[in-house]
Parts: sequence; C-alpha cells; structure tokens
Amino acid sequence: MGYELYLKKNEEKRIIAGHSWVYANEVSRIENKDKNGSLATVFSHDGRFIGKGYINHASKILVRVFIRGSEDDGKQLYLNRIKAADDYRKKLGYDNCYRMVFAEADDLPALIVDRYGDVLVIQCLSLGIDMRKGMIVECLKELFSPSGIYERSDVAVRKKEGLPEVKGLLYGNVDDYVEIRENGIKMLVDVKNGQKTGYFLDQKENRFALRRYCKGVDEVLDCFCNSGGFSLNAATVAKHVTACDISQLALKNVEDNATLNGFKNITTLCGDVFEVLRDFRQQKKQFDVVILDPPAFCKSADQVKDAYRGYRDINATAMKIVKSGGFLITCSCSHYMTMPLFEKMLIEAARQSGRVVRSVEVKTQAPDHPSLLCAEETQYLKFFVLHIE
Repeated sequence: MGYELYLKKNEEKRIIAGHSWVYANEVSRIENKDKNGSLATVFSHDGRFIGKGYINHASKILVRVFIRGSEDDGKQLYLNRIKAADDYRKKLGYDNCYRMVFAEADDLPALIVDRYGDVLVIQCLSLGIDMRKGMIVECLKELFSPSGIYERSDVAVRKKEGLPEVKGLLYGNVDDYVEIRENGIKMLVDVKNGQKTGYFLDQKENRFALRRYCKGVDEVLDCFCNSGGFSLNAATVAKHVTACDISQLALKNVEDNATLNGFKNITTLCGDVFEVLRDFRQQKKQFDVVILDPPAFCKSADQVKDAYRGYRDINATAMKIVKSGGFLITCSCSHYMTMPLFEKMLIEAARQSGRVVRSVEVKTQAPDHPSLLCAEETQYLKFFVLHIE
C-alpha cells in the first residue's frame, strides 16, 4: 500500500505553495510500510492529499514531493518532465551547453542534467532518484540520442542521503575533454574531473556581460579562474588578462582553452587568492578590472559567520587593488549567503577599503537555472558589478 505521511498542523502550507521538501520533524505520524526510497503519499494534519515523493529515512529531508496529482512515477512521467525542461531551455535559445534539468525548479527534485555538446552529465542527489538512475538514462537516450552519458554524483550532499559519492560512464563514450561553444568561444570541459559537472554553466550570461567592463582596458585579474570562463570572455576585449587559481590543473585548462581560441593575451598565476591579493596590495599593483568568483565559502548555515568574514576581507582587499575608475566583479554561489547579506557585506568591505564604491549592475544565475519563488534554496547566485572611485 505504500507509506502514508501525515504532517503536523499547518506544516503543509510551504509544500502547497510549491516547495518540495518535507522534513522529518514536520511529520506527526507515518502509516503503512514499504522500501526506503519508495513513493510515499503526504497528507495534511486533517487528511487532505498534498502530494507524493520519494522517502528516505536516512535523510532530514524525509520526502521530496514532485507529484501533486494522480500520476505515477513511471517512465512516462520522467519523459514528460525532462522534455518539458529541455523545451523551456530551447525556447530561450540554448542549444550547445546548458543545464537541461535543474532539480526542484523543474519538478524533478535531486536530479541534475547538464548538456555539453553531444554529452549529457547527470547528478543523482537523493536515494529515490539514485534508485531510478537506469530509467532516467533510458529516458535521456530516447529523447536526445547523446553520444555519451556520464555521472558526476561525486558530491558531499549524497552522504546526507546515506549514499556514497560515485562517478563514471553510464552510456556510450565520453572523452576526457568535451568541446563546447559559449558566447562565441570554444571551451574544453573536463566532465570527468572538473568542478561540479565539469563547468559552471550558471555564469554564462554573466561572463558575456563582463565584456562591457573590460573593453579596451589594460589589465584584468580573474581570481578563482577555474577553467577560464571569465578570463576568456575578458580576453576578447581587454589587452591582457591574468588568470589566478590555486589549482595547476585548472590553469592548464585555461592555457589549453586560450590556445584553442588563439588568445595570446592571457597569463596564468598559481596561488592562494587571499595571499595573491595581499601581495599585489603590498606591491601597489593595480588592475582595471578584478573578478572574484570563489567557490562557496559556506555550505551550511553554521558556517555563515566565518564565510561572511572571508567574503568581506577578500572583497575589501580586491577593492584596494582596483584602479580609480575601474571595476570589481564579485560573486557568491552559496544560498546561505543571501542577497541582502551579501550586499551588507559589500557595504562593510567598501568602508574597510576606504574607497568610494558604486553598484552598477546586479545579476543572478542564468535562465537555464531558474529559481522557485517558494524555495529560497534554488536562488543562490549573486553577481555584482561595482565601480571603484
């Protein structure tokens, strides 16, 4: 008969509004039994049907609701949902590299699918989705006929689901590097070992927006450059770009991508960004544009205080090495560092730097990473362009 969960009084409001997650402490009782990872039905305290989703007793998120009607969770539902998600992206003009499925935002909680040319990369972030991986692969093959499907479920969040980190080939053939096109630039993406699923697709439009601030300038510094997305976009219009990262592999990717596009105005610098910025400050070295796109400094709520201090210090130092009239482009990809909190941090950093700072553009994640207004967790990326006097 399957699990039936009854919520505590008034706990259904957030779920009815469209949020997927049902936390274990929101449930008053569970009736019937089934396998862990099976489809469970969720009811309000007074017995009203709320929806259905996969249950996992090992997770604080007990159920992730994604069916709100009479449908079952068979292959046809996945075919319909995945196709609808892809159709939305194609309507916006995405065709070569984009996030095809963005979990909760596409009503497929815990499932990520990214397209890199003819290769698809998936992440399965919950027990229920992981158990249906084979069916999902069959759907992707049927809908898109990819040359290969690769799994990048090597993420720490799976431990909260009682799952190991895994990665590997699921179908076809996948080369070590897959060539994509982004904003007219060719990029080699390391889908097997690169960060996330190989590349940060959520900054595509922001990388293009960067060009107006780098046009004709002498020196751009791209910090936490990874494989060079911002660096290469800057290099299309700037005279010289320094790409800095602590990873030698990332810098090798930058060099390979620069060569692929014939760019000779990019120099790589290996080092800890915090130390590199302090060294430039001591040397009185300044740049026309500085880009800060760090990895998430906080991955849980109890890390926010320390992360806030880290963001403030690194932004204050970066502001000090921007030439008068230049720009600081600064980002955060942690949803725990909310937009108001990030803006508050920037105000403090500006005060600490002693510079007069103007906010000239604020953006968020690309449209292929839509966010749900009812689920703040899906709104995570902050992108600020600051003019430094």
